[in-house]
Amino acid sequence: MGKYLNVGNDGFASVIKGIYIDKTEMISYINSTLGTLDKLTCVSRPRRFGKSISAKMLCAYYDKSCDSHALFSHLEIAKDPSYEKYLNKFNVIYLDITLFISKAANIQQVVTDINNSVVYEVQQAYPEVIQDKTLADMLFNVTSTTGEKFIVIIDEWDALFREAKDKLSLQKDYIDFLRSLFKSSWTDTIFEAVYMTGILPIKRYGNQSAVSDFREYTMLNPKKLAKYTGFTESEVKTLCSQYDMDFEEMKRWYDGYSFNRIKSVYSPNSVMEAVKSEEFGSYWTRTETYESLKIYIDMDIDGLREAVIQMLGGEDVPVDVGVFQNDMLNIKQKDDVLTLLVHLGYLAYNSVKETVYIPNEEVKKEFIRSVATSKHKEI
Repeated sequence: MGKYLNVGNDGFASVIKGIYIDKTEMISYINSTLGTLDKLTCVSRPRRFGKSISAKMLCAYYDKSCDSHALFSHLEIAKDPSYEKYLNKFNVIYLDITLFISKAANIQQVVTDINNSVVYEVQQAYPEVIQDKTLADMLFNVTSTTGEKFIVIIDEWDALFREAKDKLSLQKDYIDFLRSLFKSSWTDTIFEAVYMTGILPIKRYGNQSAVSDFREYTMLNPKKLAKYTGFTESEVKTLCSQYDMDFEEMKRWYDGYSFNRIKSVYSPNSVMEAVKSEEFGSYWTRTETYESLKIYIDMDIDGLREAVIQMLGGEDVPVDVGVFQNDMLNIKQKDDVLTLLVHLGYLAYNSVKETVYIPNEEVKKEFIRSVATSKHKEI
């Protein structure tokens, strides 16, 4: 078991020991993309929406260094025809970008640290293969020598854009690193699949994506992965029945996100916290503070103050989500702020009306805390 190569299934084993909503059916979709032109997947969701749990689930399922039959045999994926075909059959590289940032003595060295750390483990695992210093070259040498392909899982892929939003040279190094892996003539040779999670969609430069071959599933349009974005109404009803919780209160506090395919999606972390504590309330501040919302509310941008007033009054606000460049630096107009707040989970998006709104009681309380101390006293 390695730190980054074939990390095993301990992470997912810990998850299912507690209260667990079975989302393993998502694996069948990833299985359908293996080795195809759709094999590069990027899922962006806010904090508290189960991104890391999904990443750990995929690691446990694909990692060939462990036997995960006992973990998955009673879950939905075990009913799928592809279940046995791909279970524990691949080399899996798992990268938690926030971990690399927290360990780095100098954040400017994070990209080098990622490359060197994974290259070292691959070299240790394949001493008979021609050694190389760059990850793309090293993985190509392994695949061309052994025929073994890799699955890469990157959790919080966009952490550098959020934690080092003003370090443009570092961001360029990181994008170049990703391009060397996932936008080259070697990509199809080396990788069976890539799964990235983040809060923000892939960074855009003008009309172009930085890593353009990824299929993206976002809070604006999660497409066929909508039911894995949060908890569905039927899942929450089942939880409320099992744990004797008031379903209508659960809905008032944590529902409100809506997509074309799934009209009612709940904030999963908050639902779980309410079930565990047997009490409704705001659990948002355990992973965010209202200060992060206040930064954007305080921006002196035309129309933003009026939009906040409308939404606090229960109204929807029109928005053009197409102008947002998918970063936290190029915030130039009201619609940039509103679109960013959708990706952060503070607002929900109605794709039919092209409007945004405050989704539920929990998030509304965060807005109230933020505006109470904002510079816009009139709000």
